[in-house]
Amino acid sequence: MQPNTLLDAILDEAGISHAGLAAHVNQAGRARGLALRYEHTAVARWLKGQRPRGQVPDLICEVLAGRLHRPVTLDDIGLGVPGEPATPHGTSLSGFVERATALWRSDEQQRPHILGAPAVTGTPAVMPVWEWENPPEDVDVSRGGRHRVSMADIDMLRAARAHYEQMYRKAGGIATRTRIVGFLNSETAPLLRGSYTDATGRQLHRATGGLVAIAGICAYDSDAHGLAQRYFHQALRLAKASGDRGLGAYVIALLVNQSLFMREYRQAVAFAEAALRAAGRHITPALASDLYAMQAKAYAHLGDGSSALSCIRRAEQAAERIRRGYEPDETGYVQPGLVNVQVAEALLSLGDLVAAGEHAAAAVDNPAHDRGRVHRLAMLSQIELRQGNADKAVATAVQMAEQARGMESQRLRDRLRAVREHLVRSGCAGTAEAAELIDGALRVPL
Repeated sequence: MQPNTLLDAILDEAGISHAGLAAHVNQAGRARGLALRYEHTAVARWLKGQRPRGQVPDLICEVLAGRLHRPVTLDDIGLGVPGEPATPHGTSLSGFVERATALWRSDEQQRPHILGAPAVTGTPAVMPVWEWENPPEDVDVSRGGRHRVSMADIDMLRAARAHYEQMYRKAGGIATRTRIVGFLNSETAPLLRGSYTDATGRQLHRATGGLVAIAGICAYDSDAHGLAQRYFHQALRLAKASGDRGLGAYVIALLVNQSLFMREYRQAVAFAEAALRAAGRHITPALASDLYAMQAKAYAHLGDGSSALSCIRRAEQAAERIRRGYEPDETGYVQPGLVNVQVAEALLSLGDLVAAGEHAAAAVDNPAHDRGRVHRLAMLSQIELRQGNADKAVATAVQMAEQARGMESQRLRDRLRAVREHLVRSGCAGTAEAAELIDGALRVPL
């Protein structure tokens, strides 16, 4: 079940509590000769995605329409009839915008059913990628609204994306998440609902897609995987509206990374394939190298050594073609050494310790942003320990723990815990000191 963010947002707009809605629905039901006895707990279930029975969805519309002094449809409250064609509002870009902004609002208000929603798998996970790759395209994304969107507005969104990306790299996703979600609600939502031509609208949707992708990264880094996935799916829809295939491929790379984390290895391979195929010539060398490297990791986990090695070769060839200054802002994360650390991870899964060690050492020798450096040091420490170089592994682990200071990230905590576990399990001399240092870092609550 998907949380009903539209119902959540419209209840908030109407200023009506769960108990209040239940009481009004019971009262409206009595006028129709129905004996209803709903309480606030029923409304909580509807918000979690359960569909109310019988005439109740219509009664909810009636209650809210009276409260808001405007017509309210089943699609407006997220209860369009399953199996029936949705109204144009439900499938149109404006319908998508309403659903997207409703999610941002629920996220800013820290609604538990939004934050704790699990990631979807199977068809619901695959459909947004399929819809991005296949027709129909958006013929016209213009919109008539109160506020006229200017290029200065779009420049502000681009600057915000760069700002929050840097904040994420330095402070982690947990610290950055509330800031970017607040920005989406206060600054971005009014622009999407504003007035713009098709040409301006394409740029607006592209700039918003880049921002929403960072919100997804921050949710992923905070362990809110269902929420992260929904942000990535939103970013993919915005990329489609912008007409920028390269942006869509970048968003799919984020979904590939999440699939790897969730151990959905076949999905990771298929998504990367879709991005490479659909973006074609619009895919940049940096993004291609990352997609191939992540495919190599997925194949290695699946035990397919020859496919993993083939993808490693392609990743390395693409990395050689990267030209700084010719890449979009979004692929700035593909810094020198990133492919090395991805390849090291794939080779480690395949059991090739020597080659994995060479790649991990090369990754650490290259400059990287703060959080990227933590990941590289963690990988190197793990490989050094496996090779029997305990002293080196301890020194690398100490460096990693110091580098992670000041960052609020569940993913980096996972890395710290994994390194600590490997150190303790090895029982080598000197590992206790590094484990203690990591314990100190982990003791600080996020």
